[in-house]
Amino acid sequence: MYERFYRLRERPFALTPDPDYLYPSRVHKEALSYLRYGIESHAGFIVITGAIGSGKTTLLQTMVRGLDSHTTVARVMNTLLDPRELLESAMIDLGLDPSGQSKPAMLKALGEFLVNERAAGRLVLLVIDEAQNLSLPALEEIRMLSNLETEKSKLLQIILIGQPDLRDKLDRPELEQLRQRITVSYHLEPLDAEETAHYVNHRLARASISTPLEFPRDVTDAIHARSGGVPRLINVIADATLVFGYGEERSVIDAGLIGDVIADLDATGVLGPRSNPNRRESVVPAEPAAAARLQTPAAAVAPAAAMRTAEDDKLARELAEREKELKRREQEMVSREKELAEQRRVLADQYRLLRTQSQPQQPAPPAAAHAQAAPAWPPANVAAQARPRVQSPSFAVYQSKRRPSLWRRVKNTLLGTPEPVLEDSL
Repeated sequence: MYERFYRLRERPFALTPDPDYLYPSRVHKEALSYLRYGIESHAGFIVITGAIGSGKTTLLQTMVRGLDSHTTVARVMNTLLDPRELLESAMIDLGLDPSGQSKPAMLKALGEFLVNERAAGRLVLLVIDEAQNLSLPALEEIRMLSNLETEKSKLLQIILIGQPDLRDKLDRPELEQLRQRITVSYHLEPLDAEETAHYVNHRLARASISTPLEFPRDVTDAIHARSGGVPRLINVIADATLVFGYGEERSVIDAGLIGDVIADLDATGVLGPRSNPNRRESVVPAEPAAAARLQTPAAAVAPAAAMRTAEDDKLARELAEREKELKRREQEMVSREKELAEQRRVLADQYRLLRTQSQPQQPAPPAAAHAQAAPAWPPANVAAQARPRVQSPSFAVYQSKRRPSLWRRVKNTLLGTPEPVLEDSL
């Protein structure tokens, strides 16, 4: 269309990834270095992330082009697959036929293939593009594939290419084992204003068949301001600029033309909203419930959202009431504990008082000691004077009046003794 007018061999800003037009910016050179290091060192997992249109696929194709014949590459580009479909896709790209086989049989066939490749001195590389769309079970399946190894090294090396939210997905607790096996990781940052200018003129020079066309710095600055340094948006704006320039037969691109181009692209919605390089929301969520919400019509989303809001408010009120009830019960328990403590204290005091009262009294001191302590009353001399002394009868008096024995009384009776015999004595 405009190639002949601007003396270009082909369109320099086509949206298809072309390694020939890769501009070696700082971030792209670092990303390639990380990729080469991970492959040469036989690292576990390699993760490369970047914003939409940051040149990840172009970088990947450049890396694959630079591999030698001792590397076998399997590429999975469509990641809207379940774990079994992902395994089948990888086997098909490696030249294996998984049709009609159970999953254990497919894993056995893949393991045998990897062992044969290693015996032949070849490295097998599995590259998964758009990895942010993989479900959690599919990512776990990939981790299980990395267990195919020998005593010395891995039989399969895996590269994950995705958008920034791939990192958020890998940070989930369910993927802790996969995250620990990532040994090389790099994130592609957007181009700055200086790199944007070099990027645009680099592509023009690569496509030119004569003196290359150049965009002045004020034009590239305007492109950078609207694109945010994202290569894909830079290509869209620069290609539209060449189309507009061709339509108006302008051999020189100036700031006025780029202003009209950007205004027209914004008016027609080609550029869409301003790009957010650090976007974290995936096109396909990891959870099925989130995917179902994305598929729900907008008309149904609003009432559902209102219902969820009402339910949330109701739950919040119920929780507040429960918290108040819990606080009231806690205060009652504290008050009850204080009352019980006071009752225990009173009972302990009463118990000590009762024990004190029930102890036995000390015995009284002896009479002699009491007599020594206190004088006798009345005094001895006074008692002697007041009471006359009475003598007790002697023992002889009682002895004379003692009655005779039975035999003596019988003898006196028989012999005629003068002692009378009493009737009651016989």
